[in-house]
Amino acid sequence: MTRAFLRARRPEHKQQRREAILAAARELAVASGVRNVSLGAVAEAVGLAKSNIMRYFGTREEIFLILAAEEWQQWSAAVIARLEASDDAVAVLAETLEERPLFCDLLSHTATSLEHNVSVPAARTFKRAILDVIADLGPRVAQVAGLADREGVELVGAASALAGLLYPVSNPSPALAQLYAEDPDIAATCPDFVPTLTRTLKALAAGLPAIRES
Repeated sequence: MTRAFLRARRPEHKQQRREAILAAARELAVASGVRNVSLGAVAEAVGLAKSNIMRYFGTREEIFLILAAEEWQQWSAAVIARLEASDDAVAVLAETLEERPLFCDLLSHTATSLEHNVSVPAARTFKRAILDVIADLGPRVAQVAGLADREGVELVGAASALAGLLYPVSNPSPALAQLYAEDPDIAATCPDFVPTLTRTLKALAAGLPAIRES
């Protein structure tokens, strides 16, 4: 539903406007996918002109980088909570990623598009946020997985990278979905998200100690 706003003058009103823009972008991305959400669609959803949106965010990509940073933090919190009751760090990583399709969608677009057409300050803020998350999460994963801290960091980074690669493949476009329905032999080559992610991460977790530097 389109939201109508008066001119935001006070700092709290500007913050409300900013949050409304982010919420609208999130809702649209969940409904139709990150790649299909334009700045114009976000503007329409909050009842603003595109030029007014750019008073708060320089570009469409900057909006989605902020959402991606939020998703990273939420994923980290979920992994940490789940690790308290599990001795299988790889399963926790894979399952919590599967539960967050928007996060996986954002991961699939981060390097290829979202990190383009952004300002240096926006890119720096995003990268700092992600590095902080991984630096905190990696050692927690390592403790459960029996790895060194830096190996836990590598495992977390690999999990996010693989999720970004696997998500669009395991969630095909309508044309590919029809192709798979018509050609089972081709469909058989389409990887299942969790099994593929889990198997690859387990191989990495097993292999990291073997190449550990003395």
